[in-house]
Amino acid sequence: MTEARGNDVRRDPEPAVRAHQDRGRGTVRVPYPVGIRTTTVLARTEVTPHMLRLTLAGPEIARLHSHACDDHVGVVFPLEDGTRNDPTYDPDRLMLDWSAPAPPMRKYTIRRHDPAAGELDLDIVLHPGGLASDWAVGAQPGDEVVLAGPPGSLAFAHTYSCYVFAIDTTALPALARWLEEGDWIEERGVAVHVLVDHDHPGEVDYPLPSRPGLTVAWLPRAGGSQLATAVAELDLAGADPGDTFLFAAGEAGDIKPLRRWSKEQGIDSLVTGYWKRGAVELDHDDEGLADGEEAHDHDHQHEHGHDHAEQHGA
Repeated sequence: MTEARGNDVRRDPEPAVRAHQDRGRGTVRVPYPVGIRTTTVLARTEVTPHMLRLTLAGPEIARLHSHACDDHVGVVFPLEDGTRNDPTYDPDRLMLDWSAPAPPMRKYTIRRHDPAAGELDLDIVLHPGGLASDWAVGAQPGDEVVLAGPPGSLAFAHTYSCYVFAIDTTALPALARWLEEGDWIEERGVAVHVLVDHDHPGEVDYPLPSRPGLTVAWLPRAGGSQLATAVAELDLAGADPGDTFLFAAGEAGDIKPLRRWSKEQGIDSLVTGYWKRGAVELDHDDEGLADGEEAHDHDHQHEHGHDHAEQHGA
């Protein structure tokens, strides 16, 4: 893994991301200028019975950087008493400053980013009792939404001939964005194997863009996660391990065995916990730290911060 650092890269991160996607191998960390933006709910769409899409709009979205499928923003909520203590932007550091008491925040993958239209989509899993889920259920067109980030990208290369996505439903937005933006998949004859842990039958109706060479297997999680076993049993049709990439995202414990599996197989990977059973996200580190201050590797930065209700990614 390499890192692209410094405020020069942070001011204009897209060339570094695109260069790695087009010509690199493995992953690269690229910092973004971390902003705070007030947006407005433009539309709400039921994607599945268990997932709601909020389309957010506003002129500040045109200046938001998001160049990879795994990028996320934080939705910043009011304090318990209803007042706000949103972070402020530091133009010298190109970062955010958070003051106590830190407001609640939940991280979500950017499903679609259209800077020309000033719009982005967030897909939110619905379940009772979660801060973000309850907010999303009540969110209506015209409501204001404060967004922090994205803090940067851990971009993976688009130079492999075979990709394996081992995910649960929280990572469906990242997968869908990657497929939607991946005209190069067909052009290069790339094989894409997708395995998805899911908890409800209706979740299999999540719309995924179709690509030649794409196969999708839905794995019911009622008796526990099947991801690690299913990946180990996957027939990769003689694919070269050195030309294969694994993207694994979902519940931290379920995907943890895939770190060892990818290393044993000699397969480059990005394994990132989007949520962890029994944990609720409170962390603001990667939305405000300066270069050299990162408290968590990307492989772990979400694990402390999500229960199934409050996940980054959906």
